Amino acid sequence: MSQPNIDQLCINTIRTLSIDAVQQANSGHPGAPMGLAPVVYSLWQSFLRYDPADPLWPNRDRFVLSAGHASMLLYSTLHLAGVRAVNKNGEVQKELSVPMDEIKRFRQLGSRTPGHPESHITTGVETTTGPLGQGIANSVGMAIASKWLAANFNQPGFDLFNFRVYSVCGDGDLMEGVGGEAASLAGHLALSNLCWIYDNNRVTLDGPASWSFSEDMMTRFVGYGWNVTRVADANDLVQLSRAYKTFLNTTDKPTLIVVDSHIGYGSPHKQDSYEAHGEPLGEEEVKLVKRNYGWPEDAKFLVPDGVYQQFQNGVGARGNEERTKWNALFAEYAKKFPELAARLSKMQRRELPDGWNKNLPNFPADPKGMATRESSGKVLNALAQNIPWLVGGSADLAKSNKTNLVFEGAGDFFTNEYKGRNIHFGVREHGMGAAANGLTLTGLRGFSATFFNFSDYMRASMRLAALMEIPVLFIFTHDSIGVGEDGPTHQPVEQLAAFRAMPNMLVFRPGDANEVTESYKVAIQHTHGPSTLVFSRQPMPTIDRTKYAPASGVARGAYVLADADGGKPEVILMGTGTELQHCVAAYEKLKAEGIKARVVSMPCWEIFDEQDAAYKESVLPAGVTARVSIEMAATLGWDRYVGAKGKIIGMRSFGASAPLKDLLPKFGFGPDFVVIAAKQLLGK
Repeated sequence: MSQPNIDQLCINTIRTLSIDAVQQANSGHPGAPMGLAPVVYSLWQSFLRYDPADPLWPNRDRFVLSAGHASMLLYSTLHLAGVRAVNKNGEVQKELSVPMDEIKRFRQLGSRTPGHPESHITTGVETTTGPLGQGIANSVGMAIASKWLAANFNQPGFDLFNFRVYSVCGDGDLMEGVGGEAASLAGHLALSNLCWIYDNNRVTLDGPASWSFSEDMMTRFVGYGWNVTRVADANDLVQLSRAYKTFLNTTDKPTLIVVDSHIGYGSPHKQDSYEAHGEPLGEEEVKLVKRNYGWPEDAKFLVPDGVYQQFQNGVGARGNEERTKWNALFAEYAKKFPELAARLSKMQRRELPDGWNKNLPNFPADPKGMATRESSGKVLNALAQNIPWLVGGSADLAKSNKTNLVFEGAGDFFTNEYKGRNIHFGVREHGMGAAANGLTLTGLRGFSATFFNFSDYMRASMRLAALMEIPVLFIFTHDSIGVGEDGPTHQPVEQLAAFRAMPNMLVFRPGDANEVTESYKVAIQHTHGPSTLVFSRQPMPTIDRTKYAPASGVARGAYVLADADGGKPEVILMGTGTELQHCVAAYEKLKAEGIKARVVSMPCWEIFDEQDAAYKESVLPAGVTARVSIEMAATLGWDRYVGAKGKIIGMRSFGASAPLKDLLPKFGFGPDFVVIAAKQLLGK
């Protein structure tokens, strides 16, 4: 066989490294890396502005592999391009992010090459993609961030931000609803810096794509307002190059490149084989494939001479030159605009600006009080004024969620007006959650908002935020059956328990306006995971903090709000959110009857569970087994605080459509129910 040219040699190296890793792991998908190797090689080698020696360079182009099952395609590319590892402190290391040893440990315990790419494990992986559609939806948030950064930081003569976002996706990504939401939003916002590369291989895991999928993808994307171009053969580097240039020259809309590819194998019977798409080829087939590529059949994990050098001369040299120029530009910028430069440095390090907590509202005691969605709106606006890169929006409910940023200069993020802080996501909860992840991955502090019941549409995005350890703020209002007349379709019941079950997610349900302020303070300082903030539509009293304990106790997750004389209670009353007032009212009734009660406010279980044993004992002493909890939500989880002898007042069914005053007695909520439960426990 004739010796392939250097480009073909590099492409085949990506392919064979992927094949060998999948074969050694005896697990994974070799088909997509084989079909897409030329597509990714052409992009990285000739177009992607990316410096492997500094994978955190702020103006780098972002590459997102939304088809995460093709992870070996990315790992092989990161390895050959020489992308450096970055440690937990954000310092670039000498070692590679994906050394050869890690490729050999594909899909093994503790490796940097898990089955689907994970951004917090592997430098060079911009976002964690696994569930299909997530990567492309994250890429929309990244593209929004690029436009926002340009509008807010670029100055005449200082084009600091203009990075582009590329995402490789497959049929699965575009079948998933979240992909459609994201594409629709990107087209509407005319995100000309966004390019999706669609691997049109006509294959799904079950069989031919035609079994389940027959829409005209190009027409669909034209309808979304995208520019659409096609490459008839994934192996044609000239056509690929032309398509990427088409994207670079398109200034008024996002671009979809449809690439026709075949999942290529060595032997004819495996061509477009559905089985092999999602499983290792087997030793015999591997040899046939390698023979087809002109490769030594028995060589494993081979990188031929000249391949590393070719990547160094391509993406390496180009990226280094671009970054060096950018660093020089930034040094000049920092002299002229020191405040903006300092702001950017803080954003990159996930630090908060000095004075981030100034003028946060402190709410006076008020028996009528306000809904926590109202106090949330006030606190969010105060924080956003202090933190200029706090950016986000609502799924068409900003007025209801009270998440409109209304201070001078906040502005709206509209098509071709990219400076504003209020993003209008439309009725696209799932796309919104994924875009908020993309914003946050790019250094902004992203927030999203909707009714708590519709968190169900966002769960996959929220779960990935927790997995990625990124500090997104997920804001929810209308937190219980207190929604009343809207009925059970809009009344969340099981959602609190579900998010409390999610690892690395802080869930806050504050019990009055001042607990709202304290919850936001904790959430905004939390940098290694997302926070879910859950607020009410109906008002609740603002607790008199001269009479009861200060709301600063929120910082420890749970605290003693009101105590028995001498600190020796007979019964403990626990609550969150709108039900905390029932505990306080019950406490006063019991006190009047000579019964010693303690009220414990529990706005964030996750933080309380992390406290030391002494603090937990000081709040919930083991000797007091008479305990009552009240929460207008599913009871799951409360037993760990209430204990075997306690009583849990909560929801054991869906709600109902009726005014709140009728719902409360119907489902057993109110001070009297707490008093009855406490007395029963005490045998009184």
